[in-house]
Amino acid sequence: MRFTRPEPVWDVVCPSRPSRIPGVVMAGFRDHGVNPVDQRTLPHPAATLVLDFGARSPIVDDSAGQWRGSLATGLGAGTRRVRGEQIECVQVRLSPLIAGAVLGASLAELTDAVVLLDDLWGREAARIRERLAETSSWTERFALVEALLARRRGAGPAPDPEVVLAWRRIRAGHGLVRIDTLADEVGWSRKRLWSRFQAQVGLPPKRAATLIRFDRAVHGLAAGIDPARVAADSGYADQSHLHRDIVAFTGVTPTAVVGESWLAVDDIAWPPRADVPSTN
Repeated sequence: MRFTRPEPVWDVVCPSRPSRIPGVVMAGFRDHGVNPVDQRTLPHPAATLVLDFGARSPIVDDSAGQWRGSLATGLGAGTRRVRGEQIECVQVRLSPLIAGAVLGASLAELTDAVVLLDDLWGREAARIRERLAETSSWTERFALVEALLARRRGAGPAPDPEVVLAWRRIRAGHGLVRIDTLADEVGWSRKRLWSRFQAQVGLPPKRAATLIRFDRAVHGLAAGIDPARVAADSGYADQSHLHRDIVAFTGVTPTAVVGESWLAVDDIAWPPRADVPSTN
């Protein structure tokens, strides 16, 4: 079976160079202006920061409520809908190794949650929105956001070295890492690794590994790779196992997931050279 990808619903601008901050990747988004945006988002193994500065603010809906404007989500935030028109924003994907410091919040509290940036940053959220709206080019906007992220990262706490090593091993192994082996490698008990990792990354290590496998699998399907091969390469027992995991993460079938325009944006906004590195 092959899946057909829809056209993107966004005009996307990427920075001319990777961020100087390890674990940061950003892109600029502007809706086409032809039809209002109505797009499903998918879970991803990075925290997300959306800095809105358009004429109208994006609206994010899920079963827990509705949010409008600049916002942040934790690692693996669930399926939601983004709606609106005349939207312009800078979206930042943050490695969990720096996300807590940048956002000024515990990633464990942000797991599967949406938080308005006004609630996290107070007046600073309004100031960055104003400065982005006043700035005339995407290059200047990216530089402005990068300076902001660097300052906030420097003021926040760093994760435990053991958590850093565990996350990098899980990412580098595409989620195909035994947690018991990982605990031995970092020199912690399994219980301690589980507790500290969840507190600092926002998910327990096994769930983080599952999320990374899911993310790799849906992008493989969207690229037109045979589902049986995707399942095998991503560490699933078979296609049925892959199907169940996708439904568990998104609430819809693999066919429906790959038909979402969210994935059509991914290769444009987050090309391999710029994606959150596996080592961060």
